[in-house]
Amino acid sequence: MFVYDLIVIGGGAAGFFGAITAANEAQLEKILLIEKTGNCLAKVKISGGGRCNVTHHLFDLKNFSAQYPRGKQHLFKLLFQFGPQDTINWFESRGVPLKNEADGRMFPQTDQSISIINCLMQEFENNKIEIKQHATVTDILPTEKYFELTVNEEKLRCKKLLITTGGHPKKEGFDWLSKLGFAIETPVPSLFTFNVKNHSMVSLMGLSVENARVRIDGTKLEETGPILITHWGFSGPAILRCSAWGARKLAEMNYHFNIRVHWLPDLTQDEIREWLEKQRISNAKRAVHSRVFDGIPARLWEHLCNKSQIDANLKWADISSKKLNLLVEAISADLFEIQGKTTFKEEFVTCGGVKLSEIDSNTCMSKKIPNLYFAGEVLDVDGITGGFNFQHAWSSGFVAGKSMKK
Repeated sequence: MFVYDLIVIGGGAAGFFGAITAANEAQLEKILLIEKTGNCLAKVKISGGGRCNVTHHLFDLKNFSAQYPRGKQHLFKLLFQFGPQDTINWFESRGVPLKNEADGRMFPQTDQSISIINCLMQEFENNKIEIKQHATVTDILPTEKYFELTVNEEKLRCKKLLITTGGHPKKEGFDWLSKLGFAIETPVPSLFTFNVKNHSMVSLMGLSVENARVRIDGTKLEETGPILITHWGFSGPAILRCSAWGARKLAEMNYHFNIRVHWLPDLTQDEIREWLEKQRISNAKRAVHSRVFDGIPARLWEHLCNKSQIDANLKWADISSKKLNLLVEAISADLFEIQGKTTFKEEFVTCGGVKLSEIDSNTCMSKKIPNLYFAGEVLDVDGITGGFNFQHAWSSGFVAGKSMKK
């Protein structure tokens, strides 16, 4: 029976990078990648709105690893072998230069994820790496010399095995790994948006506020950054970061909780009240509905006024103390009841997976089964939004592939 040097299970970013590195760094020649769908690199294609958020422009490795709610110590060791600067150099040396945006996210200069996909596919072609799509692995049998895989009822053998199958929404999705003796951290969603019960801001759908603070009642969870108002509730980086750091806590709460949004987080409640009091004098004859804060878009300001029982004709000179206090509260502690979440299937990120205590962080090899490696989201590692999850894919794939050197 033909024996591969390496078989990779999973056709995502980590799987591709692991296979390429095994060929380039470990000089393995007979490599096969198995993908159960007909769509390799699906997340790469759609991430970042089709632009692919490759990594983050943060080069202090300690600070970089601190962006991972789970697995930061494991990730810290990987970054020393292949960090964000290595990612930039790797793609640039292959004709795909990256650019960084104001918030630190990095994309290909083409602003097209196909540039990343074509680069990885070209490396596969250069190294004569095989791809087998629409292929399901139903059994893995480790023997003294090989791994014997059952793939679509066909038997395949390999000397080394790399598993990069990504996350699963339910623990049952990891049953095949549990059978091999691996402990699994129960998966729950991460990086999801918040659904608002009785959504009063639906008319503001599509409106983005560049700087707001979100605080989840009854927890220490708090994030500041851009917020996007959607037809179902709230999205944007500040919301997604809250969901990542609070993934397990919010799951325990069954995704029913209250949030308070501070639309001007750089100002205290007293400073907002003082500014509004000044409007009574300096803009006495102007309508309260006329916007007074640059940080609050006009449509949002009108909504906050309506929420504070201020009609469109009311002048600053005539606003009562009660209504002014309501406006201060709406600006600094706008209350919303969250009832559920929205997770986009194609970009699904999980908290959970194979326990890191069972993996050697220096090589990404299993401590239980020699020559069996793991990379990517199948491990209990996940980062906040901004390119951090892809960097884990590149780093873990590289370390696993390089560690296969004979």
